[in-house]
Amino acid sequence: MRRDFMSDADFCLSFPGLDRAEPDREGMPLLHILLASPRGFCAGVRRAIDAVRSALRVHGAPVYVRRPIVHNLAVVRALEAEGAVFVEELDEVPEGGVVILSAHGVAPAIAHEARRRRLVAYDAVCPLVAKVHREVERHHRSGRHVVLVGHAGHPEIVGTLGHLPEGAATLIRGAGDVAALPFAADAPLGLAVQTTYSVDEAAAVAAALAGRFSDVAQPSSADICYATTNRQEAVRAIALRADAVIVAGEHFSSNACRLAEVAAAAGCRHVQLVADPSGIDWELVPAGGTLGIGAAASTPESAVGAILAALGERHVIRLETVRSAVETTEFRRVAVG
Repeated sequence: MRRDFMSDADFCLSFPGLDRAEPDREGMPLLHILLASPRGFCAGVRRAIDAVRSALRVHGAPVYVRRPIVHNLAVVRALEAEGAVFVEELDEVPEGGVVILSAHGVAPAIAHEARRRRLVAYDAVCPLVAKVHREVERHHRSGRHVVLVGHAGHPEIVGTLGHLPEGAATLIRGAGDVAALPFAADAPLGLAVQTTYSVDEAAAVAAALAGRFSDVAQPSSADICYATTNRQEAVRAIALRADAVIVAGEHFSSNACRLAEVAAAAGCRHVQLVADPSGIDWELVPAGGTLGIGAAASTPESAVGAILAALGERHVIRLETVRSAVETTEFRRVAVG
């Protein structure tokens, strides 16, 4: 069975030097590692990856995937090796082909195009992203202009905007943009937030909107997903104690970038965002000090293991898990076949 999450006990067996003073390791500096928990894959990411693999089992290769299923190159490369073909747009999929729509969500027009071209399409949108889609549609039906908080061009934002008529939403990046919104103080507004946005920044936006406008409908529950919230809290906890922090994730991953920002905002001066050990700046690893390690929701546990293994080749490691939450969330699998 495929394992995308390793227990911390498994980490202890995965690389040399953990709490051991072997003769050939004498003289190596000690490194205290604070390993954030939870970390790595969330339920939505696991669901999306499982959808691709289920489609490969049921339909055989090739299975086409519109855009990266999640923002991690290692995941994309692994699925390509199994028979997945990643495309930018549906016109690259042959008529009648099998296609998976990514976890970030798509506009209804994309699903309509898949039906028009008689594609066998499976929507692997994260259920928490789909909740935001329903939310902005509800705001629009009730006559509210949607203020959408997030990062322009991110596929989740593009998909969410696609659920509304043109001009029905205004995208802002942060609280600093609220002052420029061209609405009357009593204009009916509805707030929605990208699921991988910074928890602290989202709170600042909500406060700024409430300070300027009298009729702002808040989300029925937090838009930022549980995994984003938990991983930001976990990284904040280790950053408060660490001399340096490594976040395992891609630079083009929104949730990975937010983790690096959270670590820096917590006061950690040396924060690295790396996809694998080749990206480590060893000058920033505090020999004889404390290093925190966290991982984005789109980062496979194997990447964390590889980083720990590389650290173990240069240091005697003392590993401590810092647990800020226990995650039990699971989503229903995408029905394939």
